Amino acid sequence: MTKVIAITGKGGTGKTAVAALLIRYLSKKGKFLLAVDADADTNLPETLGCENVKTIGDAKEFLQAEITKPRPDNPDMNKESILKSKVYEIIEEMPGYDLLVMGRPEGSGCYCYVNNLLRGIMDKLITNYEVVVIDAEAGLEHFSRKIIRDIDDLIVVTDASRRGFRTAERIRELVSELDSNVGRIHVIANKVTDANREELTKLAEELKLSLIGMIPLDPKIEEMDIKGIPLYEITDDSVAAMEIEKIVQKLGY
Repeated sequence: MTKVIAITGKGGTGKTAVAALLIRYLSKKGKFLLAVDADADTNLPETLGCENVKTIGDAKEFLQAEITKPRPDNPDMNKESILKSKVYEIIEEMPGYDLLVMGRPEGSGCYCYVNNLLRGIMDKLITNYEVVVIDAEAGLEHFSRKIIRDIDDLIVVTDASRRGFRTAERIRELVSELDSNVGRIHVIANKVTDANREELTKLAEELKLSLIGMIPLDPKIEEMDIKGIPLYEITDDSVAAMEIEKIVQKLGY
């Protein structure tokens, strides 16, 4: 049965880096994995080392335009088949995982019909994989549209600040209000130092957050970012990569 992990958090916390490290470790473990970039900023492909990717946003715009065209020669055009073929064209087959990029936000007009079609296609698509890892945007927009309906583990990434932990608390409340089908909710504190580790543990306890891991500030990540090296290529002796391994073990994947 497919397991779905979604990763969210406020901007600048290292959410996409955590997603990339999770994808790297799970693919190294041999999991048949679909990585989904559901953030409009679409930083995940670059972090993984993928270039020139097409997006679901492009496919939705294409279908939206097709729907509004007069088609006296083909009134029964199968719109679901068209969108499905576009989605499968967009999937990037990478060594160790497949990648699907949601892309830009919707344009003007109502996309309810297209989103309903996409929801049905995604329901079937994700069953082809053992694990789906979603790099989601902070605003939970994709959760409210429920393009992917069921999430087993929602991970909120925060930096080492009270404001970041408060954001994690609000996301937990939002998920409850949206009546989303989310299983477990965890928090990962990122860029942690020995000086703030104990205080952050106490803060998580105070806010009753499930703190599943604390990723140390890793100079290797900063160096790779400056040199433009994909984070997917980080070595096993990275302190961040080692912490991700412990987190995956706690998640039970």
